[in-house]
Amino acid sequence: MNRFYKYLLIFKSFFQGHERTVKAKKNIIASVVIKGLSMIVGFLLIRITLDYLDKTTYGIWLTLTSFLGWFSFFEIGLGSGLKNKLAEALANKNFELGKAYVSTTYAILSIIVGSVAILFFIGNFFIDWTSILNTNEELLNELTSLTFIVFGFFFLRFIMKLIGIVLTADQRPAVANTFGPIGNLFVLITIYILTKTTEGSLIYLGWVLSVIPLLVLLIASIYFYTNDYKKIAPSIKFVKFKYAKDLLNLGVNFFLIQIAGLIIYQSTNIIIAQFFGPSEVTTYNIAYKYFSILSMAFTIIISPFWSAYTEAWVKNDMVWIKNTVKKLLLIWGGLSIGGIFMLLFAKQFYDLWLGKDEVIIPFKLSLVLLIYFITFTFGGVFVMFMNGIGKIKLQMYSAFFSATIFILVALILIKYFKVGIIGLVLASILSNFYGLILAPIQYNKIINFKAKGLWNK
Repeated sequence: MNRFYKYLLIFKSFFQGHERTVKAKKNIIASVVIKGLSMIVGFLLIRITLDYLDKTTYGIWLTLTSFLGWFSFFEIGLGSGLKNKLAEALANKNFELGKAYVSTTYAILSIIVGSVAILFFIGNFFIDWTSILNTNEELLNELTSLTFIVFGFFFLRFIMKLIGIVLTADQRPAVANTFGPIGNLFVLITIYILTKTTEGSLIYLGWVLSVIPLLVLLIASIYFYTNDYKKIAPSIKFVKFKYAKDLLNLGVNFFLIQIAGLIIYQSTNIIIAQFFGPSEVTTYNIAYKYFSILSMAFTIIISPFWSAYTEAWVKNDMVWIKNTVKKLLLIWGGLSIGGIFMLLFAKQFYDLWLGKDEVIIPFKLSLVLLIYFITFTFGGVFVMFMNGIGKIKLQMYSAFFSATIFILVALILIKYFKVGIIGLVLASILSNFYGLILAPIQYNKIINFKAKGLWNK
């Protein structure tokens, strides 16, 4: 009984402290549960999808859907701009301004996405997807139909996902993070039914993976805007394009960073498909999925702090910011040690997950992916702070150098040094110089009020 009481006191003490910190802790614990279930569902989804299709066809699917990321260009950073501006409005309890920001963002994004969708659907009739995906010409008609399905619902989902931005701005990322796992759970059940009732079909897979996530976001939007966020729910009357400047001044900077990020992260599958074939896309993505557990775990922890940093910065609470960063660095160290154990038991996990010798993952690929995620999460500690306070000019300029470095190094390593797909991972590590070097320096300058010029923008 005494031991139980002791544990109860420890549990209660965990939820004591600064209100902002307690809110973050609650989000972290909820996110751990949500992301843990999401991770299990995600691994099962890959396994069952591989059973439904095959390694090469699944590689085609992965490469095709990687093109969706490129259409994130057209968001022009509105989501990130809304996150910061809405967080400021909520911190000051200015719900009318928050409603204007939300309504205007929906309006601008709808106009942009609608225009892009029309142009894409016209141009899609003239695109040879078999050449782009490096696959058989006999799949041309199927791939053309598939792209209409996948991209059509993606454009709708692009607008609906703004409800997640609203939740995150209100320091409720755990709730926003439930949408993906819920959708994936229904997708998993549906694909399992397909494995029992149909032959492997990219068209059926496209319908399932496109419609279900959209329905989840639609239902979530209706619920939250008629309940928790009724005061800031989007309304045509509150669409005020004069606020577009506020959203875009910050949003465009995020947008430019996203462009560079897309070049680095979304082009990987395309490069692998072109140089090594669709089957190697599957090999890479399986290893990436495994080690992305590190990134997923760390994202769970740091996500609540984006809007928390915004609030702390507005209220000039530097002590809280410093203490938070120190704690996050300690957590990063523990997570890195966990990553080493993941590497040691990687083969056993692959065999258990996919079946022995189903897909062979080279040890070198696992090693470089571990290094990539360790370095990436380290930079994330400081990048999250910069994003929260909107000091992202240096990050924006660095991003374009990063994208150039990535492309050049990747091509040199693949074409001349013949290192295979690990060349792409090595290029990603080298191109992350902002997160590894510049972001920590910028953080220290800003937090100690020594930042000048570009360091303070």
